Amino acid sequence: MERLRRTMMFLPASNPGMLKDAIIYGADSIMFDLEDAISLAEKDTSRFLVFQAVKTFDFSSTETVVRINSLDAGGVDDVHAMVRAGIDVIRLPKTTCAQDVLDTEEVILEAEKACGREPGSTRMMAAIEDPRGVLDAVAIAHSSKRLIGIALGSEDYVTAMKTKRYADRNSEEIFFARSMIVHAARAAGIAALDTVFADVNDMETLRKETEFIRQLGFDGKSVIHPRQIAVVNSVYTPNQKEIDKALDVIRAIEEANAKGSGVIALNGKMIDKPIVERAERVIALARAAGVYTGPEGQEG
Repeated sequence: MERLRRTMMFLPASNPGMLKDAIIYGADSIMFDLEDAISLAEKDTSRFLVFQAVKTFDFSSTETVVRINSLDAGGVDDVHAMVRAGIDVIRLPKTTCAQDVLDTEEVILEAEKACGREPGSTRMMAAIEDPRGVLDAVAIAHSSKRLIGIALGSEDYVTAMKTKRYADRNSEEIFFARSMIVHAARAAGIAALDTVFADVNDMETLRKETEFIRQLGFDGKSVIHPRQIAVVNSVYTPNQKEIDKALDVIRAIEEANAKGSGVIALNGKMIDKPIVERAERVIALARAAGVYTGPEGQEG
């Protein structure tokens, strides 16, 4: 079944209450933040809190992710603790090149061997947050079989570009970075996650921005507040009209195949392979989101 990554919610690792309640918010992925959200004095305590949370609480099918510190600033300890706890995904901060991924992968492998975890079972995600990373996005996306996705971090990126984020759904100042990241992810066959939307009170602009990044091809969006989850999830969840249209396409190709016909049409329009693939993806996403429960392999 398709892994949903519509929403990846940042949680400050220093907040025990949020760690305990993380599962109730409804995000597809929970990302425990050991990096920017945590002061230097709280790093060790926060690492211990996340370790205990991952070991103790049942996160069910929700994907658990941790954003570690850089390897030269506590990240090695972060990796060993999180691998030992059983985290699903290690998210690298400020990834500037493929070597950053390879260096972290080496530490992860050491941690897996040290605690008896199956080598290769810990996945990785790379956050791209500056012009160097954006321009090297293709190499980063192809750097490791552990990599399940790449994500844009816009605040550091726009600062490096000597600009800022503007309150506009299209956000031209990050359009190039978004395009590079989503193209690199698609070329590598991994997920693409968009940057956070900082205004937790502006649901209308959040929805418009999410509709735009879905149009670009992103799999989902990072979020910073529980109230943002329902908005983003709703944009990425196929509605009934989309599901019905996809089912019509799948039925049409099944009927054509049964008749041995090489020509497939629906409502007077030709159906080719890309249309069929899009229809199958709609059904896969709908099934993963629980809004379609038809039998496997017989979507009609």
